[in-house]
Amino acid sequence: MQQAVHDEIRFGFGENWRAFIANVDDDRIREAEKSLQSLLGLQHLQGKTFLDIGSGSGLFSLAARRMGARVHSFDFDRASVDCTASLRERYYSGDPEWTVEQGSVLDPNYMRSLGTFDIVYSWGVLHHTGALDAALDAAAACVAPQGLFAFALYRKTRLCPAWTIEKRWYTQASPAAQRWARGIYMAAFRAACLVTGRSYTTYVAEYRSNRGMDFFNDLHDWMGGYPYESITPAAVETAMSGLGFRHLRSVVRPFEFGVFGSGCDEYCYQRIGS
Repeated sequence: MQQAVHDEIRFGFGENWRAFIANVDDDRIREAEKSLQSLLGLQHLQGKTFLDIGSGSGLFSLAARRMGARVHSFDFDRASVDCTASLRERYYSGDPEWTVEQGSVLDPNYMRSLGTFDIVYSWGVLHHTGALDAALDAAAACVAPQGLFAFALYRKTRLCPAWTIEKRWYTQASPAAQRWARGIYMAAFRAACLVTGRSYTTYVAEYRSNRGMDFFNDLHDWMGGYPYESITPAAVETAMSGLGFRHLRSVVRPFEFGVFGSGCDEYCYQRIGS
């Protein structure tokens, strides 16, 4: 994830991804590819350039490379960079068409040095920078004319202020306290599943069909994802239209009070002009 500018406290996203990449397999990669195909509206990326801002585990950079793109991955978190590099070495060792490096979306000089790309992808990243508006502007500037900008941001809920407090506490808490907090969350979620007639066990077992991710890694990421900001779909549309983009598609969650978190809305926009 990227550098926070308003707060030195930052969750260790990369350490969470270290545990995740040990479980990356062909099934998870296929789910990641399907997620990209659905959001981008493209079945392959042959001949495309793909910028992964905040590459995290590297799973979606890997999926984009498998789909034929020339990939540039970067992340502010050193451990996340190492995770992405590890996946590249596992599947595309020595590949000159996939670059992995450390960088920040909030570093103007670095972002200018990248140039533009056919596809800019940033899933669940920009809201962790501590400067969402600036990060969104910087990421959008890397999209080539007629190029695609695919991203996901936390949906604003009534409980977002409370979650901000929880995340700041969790990020500074001991591993034992974090396990305790996750236990409380899971117990409450189990109870909610029981009341609504859903199966908690089935939900967790089938979670990998959600972009190839893992429930327990995502839970740790959610509870500790600090800095934290959220945004409404209307505010996203206003920002993107002001930057010269048109809306192509989105996956917007129904309004939720936010008891179990806000979740991400997904967006795909295209830069207008030539």
